[in-house]
Amino acid sequence: MRVKINVVGIVQGVGFRPFIYRIAVENWLKGYVRNRGDAGVEVLLEGEESRINRFLKDLKEKKPPLAQIHDIITKELAGKNEYKKFTIYKSSQETELSGSVIPPDIAICNDCLRELRDPNDPRYNYFFITCTNCGPRFTIIERLPYDRENTTMHEFPMCGFCQQEYADPLNRRFHAQTVACPKCGPKAYLTTAKGKAIEHEGPIREAGKLLSEGSIVAIKGYGGFHVATSTTKDKPLTRLRKVKHRRQKPFAIMARSLKAMKTFAYVSKNEETLLTSYTRPIVLLDKSSEYYLSDLVAPGLHNIGVMLPYTGLHYMLFDNVSDAAFVMTSANPPNQPILKDNDEALQKLSGTVDYFLFHNRQIAHRCDDSVIRMHNSHPTFIRRSRGYAPTPIMLKEKAKKCILALGGEQNNTACILLGNKAFISQHVGDVENIETKDFLENAAKHLIQLTHSKAEAVVCDLHPKFTTTTLAQELAEENDWQLFQVQHHYAHAAALMAEHNVEEIVGVCCDGYGYGVDGEAWGGEIIVGTRKPYEFKRVAHLEKQPLIGGDLATRYPLRVAAGILHKKAGVADWLLQNKRHFPHGEKEVQIILQQLEKGNNIIKTTSCGRVLDAIAAVLGICYERTYEGEPAMKLESAAIKGKDVLKLKPVMKGDVLNTSEMIMEIFKNTQELPWADLAYSAHVYLAKGLAELAIERALKNKIKTIGFTGGVACNQIMALAMRKIVESAGVRFLVHRAVPPGDGGLSFGQAVACGFSQF
Repeated sequence: MRVKINVVGIVQGVGFRPFIYRIAVENWLKGYVRNRGDAGVEVLLEGEESRINRFLKDLKEKKPPLAQIHDIITKELAGKNEYKKFTIYKSSQETELSGSVIPPDIAICNDCLRELRDPNDPRYNYFFITCTNCGPRFTIIERLPYDRENTTMHEFPMCGFCQQEYADPLNRRFHAQTVACPKCGPKAYLTTAKGKAIEHEGPIREAGKLLSEGSIVAIKGYGGFHVATSTTKDKPLTRLRKVKHRRQKPFAIMARSLKAMKTFAYVSKNEETLLTSYTRPIVLLDKSSEYYLSDLVAPGLHNIGVMLPYTGLHYMLFDNVSDAAFVMTSANPPNQPILKDNDEALQKLSGTVDYFLFHNRQIAHRCDDSVIRMHNSHPTFIRRSRGYAPTPIMLKEKAKKCILALGGEQNNTACILLGNKAFISQHVGDVENIETKDFLENAAKHLIQLTHSKAEAVVCDLHPKFTTTTLAQELAEENDWQLFQVQHHYAHAAALMAEHNVEEIVGVCCDGYGYGVDGEAWGGEIIVGTRKPYEFKRVAHLEKQPLIGGDLATRYPLRVAAGILHKKAGVADWLLQNKRHFPHGEKEVQIILQQLEKGNNIIKTTSCGRVLDAIAAVLGICYERTYEGEPAMKLESAAIKGKDVLKLKPVMKGDVLNTSEMIMEIFKNTQELPWADLAYSAHVYLAKGLAELAIERALKNKIKTIGFTGGVACNQIMALAMRKIVESAGVRFLVHRAVPPGDGGLSFGQAVACGFSQF
C-alpha cells in the first residue's frame, strides 16, 4: 500500500520530522518525510495497510508535545513501491496548502539546562544551547520552510560534532535547526556604552556582576533587547527612569528562581504553573508582606511583573551574584518598537546604559515578552506575545473569507483569520508614528507569509484618524482588497463571542476610549451581540461625563473629576488646593473654572476608564497619567485590601448608569473614611451597576450569556465582583482566556466580526 499524507498545523520546528522518522521505522514503513514551503509536512509511506494505520494512530497519539495537528490529509497512491528505506528528505518549496505556521519561541528545556551545568558536556556554559524541544523559532525565521538556511542561523555552519548529532535519529538534536555549540555557534560579548569590546572569558557572568553592582546593561535576547539593572538599588533605577522617560511605569523583573521569587512575592500554584511553562510569560504577582525590592520598581502598585529565565544566557547572569532578581524591561525608545539590531541598539541606547551584552546572531523579528495576570484561578492576558505568537486561536467554524485585521491604536496586534484559525501577531504597541506603523505592516505581511494566506479583505477601527485606518486604506488600494471598519467596542464583544463560541451575548465593554458609531467618545457600554451574521447594538452605557480640555483630561484626571463634581458642588477651592498638580498651577485652574462655567463645546465621554481616573484623583492616589492605565491601576492597588463601606445602590436613569452621585459620595467622605475602603466601594458600585444593567438586558432579550471585555476587564476587583452578581442571577458569565481583553485582542475581534459576516 502507498499513501501520501499532508499534515497541517504547528509541525515545523518542533521535532516533527524526527518523530515521523521514528514512528515510520518502528512500523517497518518505507518512504520519506519533508517540510513544505507552506509550513506543513509531507509524508509518503509504503508498507502493509495495518502498519500504515498503526502509523496514523501513533501520529495522533504520540506527537511531540509542542506540535499541534490541525488537519491530516491522506491520499492513497497507485503504482508499485519505490523506496527501500525511510528518509528525511530535503524540504520542498511547494505551497499548496495554507494554515500551518511555525511555533513561537520556546524556553530552554530541562535537558538543555542540565547540559549547560554539566562540566563534562561539550555545551557546558554555552549560552545558546538549544534542541528540537526548545529555543527561538518565530524570531529567527526569515522564510519558509523552516530549515536552517531560511533562518538567522544560516550564518553559523555546523561543526562536525553538531552535524553528527543533527544526523543521529536517536539524538534529541536530530534535525534541530538551531543546533550549535561554542565552536560553531553564536558568540556573546560585552562592550562599553560606546561599543568598545571588553575582553573577558565570561562576559555573561561579568554582566551579571555589573548589574548586581548597580550598572545598567542592555542585553540582547531572542526577540530583542532588554535593559537590565539591580532591583534593590535606587540610584540606577532613578537614572533609568529619567533616561527612559518612565517616571512611574512599572519595570518587569526576572527572578533567578521560584524560590527567590517567593522571598518578595506571593506565588499561587496556578501562577507557578504559568511561570515555569515553556512560554515563560511575565506574571503579575502580589507583593508579599516581606517585599524588599526598591519601591522604584513598581511604584504605587500592589503587584509586580515577574518572569523566570528562559534562555541559557539568562540563567548564567545570576551565577556569580546573590541577587534574587534583576530589572528586565523591554529596550525601546519612547513610542518606538523594541530594539533588535546591534547597531541600532548602540545608536539609541548608548546614552542610557553603561554596558552592552551582545551576541552576533541576527534577530529576524522582534518580539516582546508576554504578560499575564491571574484572576483567582483564571489567567488573563495583559499582552500576548513571546511564547504564544503566532500560535493560532482555534475556532469552531470556518470564516467565509481570509481577513487581515489591524486593530486600533494602542497595545496593537495584527490578526489573520484563515478558515477556523485566527493567527495573532506579536505585540506591536501603540501605532502612532511611522516606525510603529512600519512594524505593524511588516508583522502583518510576515504573518501572511508564514501562514501562506491569501487575504481578501482588510479591517480596521471606525476612527477616521487612526494610523491603522490610514494603513488599512493603503493596503486595500495596493492589493485590491475589500476594506471594512468595525466599531471599537463591537470588536471587543465579537472577540469574546468567537473565543467562547456563543451565538449571542450581552457584552459589558469598559475601557478608556473607543470611537462610537455616533462619533462620540465611548468607553462604558452594554452591547447586545449576535452571530450569523455578527450584529451589534448599544443598549445602555455609563453616564456621559465632561472632558475639560479634551485630551488634556486623559492625562490629568483632576480635570475629569472637576467636570463631574461641578454638577453637584463648588470645586473652585478644591482645585486651588490642588493647583500644584497642574502644569501651569493657579492660572490653569482659573481657565478650567471658566470652561466649567461656560459649559460650551466640552467633549463628553461614557468611558469607564475616565471615571476610575477621576476617583483616583479625588482620593489623591494619582494626579497624572504618565503611562496607559496608571490612575486606574493605582486605584485598584489602593482598593485591593478595602471593603465596601458606602454600600451605594446603583442609580439608573433609563439606559444610563449614573456615576456622578457615586463620585460625589466619595468626595464628601475623603476626610472621614479610609481611602482603601472608598476605592473599593467605587469598584463595587461600578461592577454592581454594570452587572444589573447587563442582567436586565439579558433577560429582556432572552440571552443567557453576559461577558466582560475591554481593558477594564483586566481589573481583578471588578471582574470578580461582576462574576458573582451575574452568576447569582443564574446567567453565564464570560471573560477572555485566549486573547487580551484590552486592545491587544481588538484585531481578533475585528477579524471575526467581518470573517463570519455576510460580505
